[in-house]
Amino acid sequence: MTTLISFLGKGKESGRNYKTASYRFDDQIRTVPFFGMALTEYLKPNRLILVGTSGSMWDVFFEREDTGDELLQLIDAVSNNAVDNDMLSEHAKRLSQKLEIKVECLLIDYARDTTGQAALLGKLSERLNAGERIALDITHSFRHLPMLALVAARFLTRVKKIEVEDIYYGALEMTENDETPVISLKGLLNMLDWVDALVSYDKDGDYGVFSSLLKADGMNPDRANALTMAAFQERANHVEGARQNLSPLLEAIASHQGAFGRLFKAELEERFQWVRKQERSQRELELAKVYLSRKDYLRCAIFLLEGLITREVYKRKGDHNNHEQRDDARKDLGNENEEFKKLDWLRNTLAHGSRSISPEIKRIVKSETALRDFLLQCQRLADSQENA
Repeated sequence: MTTLISFLGKGKESGRNYKTASYRFDDQIRTVPFFGMALTEYLKPNRLILVGTSGSMWDVFFEREDTGDELLQLIDAVSNNAVDNDMLSEHAKRLSQKLEIKVECLLIDYARDTTGQAALLGKLSERLNAGERIALDITHSFRHLPMLALVAARFLTRVKKIEVEDIYYGALEMTENDETPVISLKGLLNMLDWVDALVSYDKDGDYGVFSSLLKADGMNPDRANALTMAAFQERANHVEGARQNLSPLLEAIASHQGAFGRLFKAELEERFQWVRKQERSQRELELAKVYLSRKDYLRCAIFLLEGLITREVYKRKGDHNNHEQRDDARKDLGNENEEFKKLDWLRNTLAHGSRSISPEIKRIVKSETALRDFLLQCQRLADSQENA
């Protein structure tokens, strides 16, 4: 652990103090009014950053360590929403000496609007170093700040490559038998990792983004690693190799009992539906639809063309892996069907980046709308032939 970031909120007007509670950490109990201090003792961070507003209960936190006029001045400032950085610096120094770690106070506004919320993220980012490991304590924060803390965790992870080890909450409302549980909210970050992975996959089709998540969720590592190989094989247009890796994985996903795997099971199965198609031509044509949805027009054209060729070889009861038979089927389809001929020309134009001799193809590749409409038209034709 490197840095603990603890948020301070505002106390009740009657009786400034936070309520003392006995917080349960594994087999240890720590009885304190401010959860952040108990968490500091438990985690033993190298640095403590206290985050609060000009009206947060800084006085309650520091009165256990400080006495005298400076504390009275701080109490008065808290009551008047007038705490400033100069007031906090001396208190932080004394606490640093007592705890033998660096203590910093970060004064923020109430983050009432987008500007204030963005400013809070910026201030946290400025205090942290790239690659640093942090934990967040949201127990005593204002009620809207835990949501912002979750966003901050994701922001810092992405922007500064910071590792968020956990988000902690001392659940006073769950107190039983005079013990207050300490709740880890790290699962929320893991859930966001899954959501990010779905977005990433839908954009570029890389199955590998799910591999580490499934392993962390308890899936057999060899089975989860098959996703990375399947992604490579599909991108290399080796569809059947990708299918061989993904088919057993679908069964593993169906029986998986990990918390997040079960939560996202339907989403995963939906994205791998092409694997369940019975014939190779159906799998290739389904992948064409998938790639069109990602605006990957070259791969869409490739799989659409190859799917139609494979279907024609099937009809002739030939060998779909035989290059000569596939080439014959391609030529015959081009002679018989004008749309197929255009698709063949389009595939070559997109693959080689060259200008087509066909005025129609030249027109199509000048407009994304025209290109998408033509590929959709070819897919509808393929579907109608399948159902005929």
